[in-house]
Formats: sequence, structure tokens, C-alpha cells
Amino acid sequence: MASPPPKQTMKERILETADKLFYLQGIRAIGVDTIAAEIGISKRTLYNHFPSKDALIAAYLERRFVAQRPSDKPPAEQILATFDSLERRFAAKDFRGCPFVNAVAELGPEDTDRAVKKIAIAFKESRRIWFRDLLRQLGVTDAEGLATQLTLLVDGSIAQDLVRDDPAMARAAREAARVLLANAGVKVGSPAPAGKKRAG
Repeated sequence: MASPPPKQTMKERILETADKLFYLQGIRAIGVDTIAAEIGISKRTLYNHFPSKDALIAAYLERRFVAQRPSDKPPAEQILATFDSLERRFAAKDFRGCPFVNAVAELGPEDTDRAVKKIAIAFKESRRIWFRDLLRQLGVTDAEGLATQLTLLVDGSIAQDLVRDDPAMARAAREAARVLLANAGVKVGSPAPAGKKRAG
């Protein structure tokens, strides 16, 4: 018989609740009072774990900062699979865009110590470097430049999906990535098959 999963600590409960509310409703729209009330704790208890809302925002973004998992798939396949993964994510009803871009856009001048911007830049750069390293494995001459272009395709498809509510934007970005890879001398397969629009 499998043992039950370990019980969440209070810090984990706070962070999980903040993550859900910040992402779905917006960082500025959600105060610490709302988070504390959702969990059923006092603000003092919340502040015992996170000394300020800024600290909680930073922890929320760091929680979302997940590195790409190692894979045995060929590098070109891994790159194109990024867009397949995006299409699946776009089709989810709870998709609200990139949490890092959202945070930078929401907080703007309020991010006085640039903590949020630094985390967002680190995340975006980690994705670009992941692309770059795969491109180097493929022997691409300008791996740096092409990695930047692929990163722009990712972010552009996210923005287009948010505006159009159409997961096919990821497929269009995948096809553009396939063309870029082919132009750089990488052998790539045929275009991805057509998918479905997000269910209403």
C-alpha cells in the first residue's frame, strides 16, 4: 500500500494559493488579505513566512521558474516539441499567458528594486540558452542569433494566443521555427498536423 503524500507545510500552502490567485487574477488585484482569507489564516501568520507582498511575489515567480527537463530526443525534435507543448498549454482554460511577462507588465514602476524584472530576465535567458545549446549540438553557425529568434517565436505565439484565443498560434510558430532550422542547415521533419481550437 502506497504511503500518503507528505502534508504541505504552511509556507507551501501560502505559496500554492498565491500562485493560483496571482496567475489567474493578477498580482495587483490580489492582496495578502485575500490570500490569507483563502487559506483561513491570519495576515500575521502569512507574514511569518513571507515578510512582505514583494517577497511573496518573488517566491511565486521563482516557483514558476522550472528548467527544461533533460531529454534523449534529437535536439531538433526537442526544439520543435516546445511549440507542441505550448499548443497544449494554450488549449487549457486556465491559460493566462507568461507569468513573468505578466508580472513585469503589472508591476512596472512599482518594481523599484527590479527584483521581478531580474527573475523574468533570468527565466527568459534560461530558455534562450537552452535553445542555443541544442543548436550548437546541431552545428548551427549562429546558434546565439537563432536561439534569440526561437525565443521571440515562443513569446510571440503566447501574445497571439492571448489576443486571438487560438492555440493554432503555437502551430504557426512551430512552422516558422521549422523554416528557420531548415534555413540554418538542420534536417527537420514535415509540418505538424492541424490541431483543435480551445474548447469554450
